[in-house]
Amino acid sequence: MATSSDIGAEITEQVLRSLDHTPNPRLKTVMTSLIRHLHAFIREVKPTEAEWLQAIQFLTRVGQLCDERRQEFILLSDALGASILVDAVNHHADDGATESTLLGPFYRPGAPELPSGASISRDGRGEPVVVSGRVLSTDGVPIPGAVLDVWQANAHGLYEQQDPTQPEMNLRGRFRTDTEGRYRFITVRPSSYPIPHDGPVGELLRALGRHPYRPAHIHFIVTAEGYAPLTTHLFAAGDPYLDSDAGFGTKDSLVVEFVRHDSAEEAAQHGVRAPFYTVQYDFVLRRAAPAPEQPRTG
Repeated sequence: MATSSDIGAEITEQVLRSLDHTPNPRLKTVMTSLIRHLHAFIREVKPTEAEWLQAIQFLTRVGQLCDERRQEFILLSDALGASILVDAVNHHADDGATESTLLGPFYRPGAPELPSGASISRDGRGEPVVVSGRVLSTDGVPIPGAVLDVWQANAHGLYEQQDPTQPEMNLRGRFRTDTEGRYRFITVRPSSYPIPHDGPVGELLRALGRHPYRPAHIHFIVTAEGYAPLTTHLFAAGDPYLDSDAGFGTKDSLVVEFVRHDSAEEAAQHGVRAPFYTVQYDFVLRRAAPAPEQPRTG
């Protein structure tokens, strides 16, 4: 008597044989594993034809919601924990470098480069936050000329491409470290917010009994010549969603205190209004792996 693992085994093998002449070895490896796991999933779950069609229609709607301002597939990847797992298998070295986390669906390239100490808030709304620190190598050496690409949601939990009332590129900017690896910029205090849940990913979360909230955070991509790029967040200590992040991206080492200051005199020294907050954090980059040696020809 055939077991569930035997059902359609010849179909799986036939599909796998179709890959025999795949010219790209990595593509063949990826597709072989994908087909084996997908077929095993189907044998285990035994979806009805109606359920399989429902799954296809769900993925179709996910794709239809993707454009230059919304990336529903990244949202789905985050909500299923796939994005953070990809991060884990690629960045698992325990060498003292700052931990990485999700890119998220709201990154936009092309943010303007701003002078040290400038504000990325273009509408002046929200409680000011002065963020400063250094960019260092894993052996503690300051890295001059490192670039910090920064973005975040506003105090109401909306990124500028979600909110027509915000100026273009609001709460986005790029900064370079000085000769001693120091950086400084001004932003506004972020808040926890729900990921977009008016589409198929939101429907899935509701069906699973899950909330859509992410804890308050600021995004960073930190790059420097000769070092591996770092994609990470700084999370606000005390946020109620730190332990139930809808994207599973929270890491203890990335949780920081937003220290409140009420002195108008101190605020003036920082170029902001009171009350304001300060955040201090040093990013640590690992050196880039050497490029593989190219075979000699001729």
